[in-house]
Amino acid sequence: MVGIVVSENEPIDRAIKRFKKKYERSGVLKEFKKRAYFTKPSVKKRMKKVKAVRRAQRNLAEQT
Repeated sequence: MVGIVVSENEPIDRAIKRFKKKYERSGVLKEFKKRAYFTKPSVKKRMKKVKAVRRAQRNLAEQT
């Protein structure tokens, strides 16, 4: 559960902005989207390999 403590003199806009940032970083929305539909195990495995290749290429590009 994501929550923030709002101080008395803090503007509501700033509190909402802090909440949104914390909410985004927690990965709640990402998890929700992932659970919204079923993904076959073979597709998960394939996507995992693709992500690993992209990550490796990105790391290689950063090193050079």
